[in-house]
Amino acid sequence: MTSNPAIADSNELIRLRYAAKELTNFPKLQARQMLAGGHRSQFRGRGMDFDQVRLYQPGDDVRSIDWRVTARTQVPHTKVFIEERERPILIISDLRSSMFFGSQRLKSVVACEVSAALAWAGLGINDRVGGVIFGAQEQLDFKPKRSHHTALQLIRGLQKFSQALLNSQRDKLDLATMLEESRRLALPGSTVFIVSDFHDLNSTCEPHLFSLAKHCNINFCQVTDVLERQLPKPAQYPVTNGERQIVLDTSNKQLRENFAHQFTKRENLMQKLCEQLAAGLLIFDTAEPVMQLLAKAYGKRRSGRAFN
Repeated sequence: MTSNPAIADSNELIRLRYAAKELTNFPKLQARQMLAGGHRSQFRGRGMDFDQVRLYQPGDDVRSIDWRVTARTQVPHTKVFIEERERPILIISDLRSSMFFGSQRLKSVVACEVSAALAWAGLGINDRVGGVIFGAQEQLDFKPKRSHHTALQLIRGLQKFSQALLNSQRDKLDLATMLEESRRLALPGSTVFIVSDFHDLNSTCEPHLFSLAKHCNINFCQVTDVLERQLPKPAQYPVTNGERQIVLDTSNKQLRENFAHQFTKRENLMQKLCEQLAAGLLIFDTAEPVMQLLAKAYGKRRSGRAFN
């Protein structure tokens, strides 16, 4: 257990398991059977749910012939079923140095809570859950499994990487490299959640995102802080990166405009990619409770579809 607000508390992440039970619409449907995937496939075959009756075609399974319709019409008809297919969940957690920032809570702590809640919600619908945690200098992979042990391993990894941010280090990986690495771990048909501040989202990321989107459903979980959207009120502020300190003069009008423009530019790119990839987007503010937004997206009273 840790009482340091700069480090994600594993006990708190474990307790999210109970709150995640309320996410009954996660990510699309509830599982219909134990050990059966809860997501309808576009493939038709001998599955759990009846879809339609159509004219018999050469090659159809004779066991699927609808004898009642065939007798009534005097023309062979066959039943068609919608196949239930599992959709593994892969959670990509960005715990690089840019996440060690926040005016209310640290983005890294919020990202850990989001990742843990998603993992518990996935297990709650009997899907396999895995993840990749990217830190400043290393990464940790978890293959998707239908196992609470895997969720606990993921949580321990989140706490470890969040604690490692206390030691100032240069990032070894950029977002584009993270996405390229994630492609190797994402199984076809997976629902992929990318939890990050996306501070280095740029055109080099796009080929990897489009490649992921060919076989997976992508969802962006962006963690932001009010100080990233606009500079604090005009004054002189001492700022440090842990190695050196400078004075930031926020009364400079051009500086304020440029700062806001950079954030808006990244947000516009996010929106554009969401449209092109048919991806979901949830924006988590460091000042707001994580479960509040997840409940709005996946809770019983959800009014619209936030994710794919």
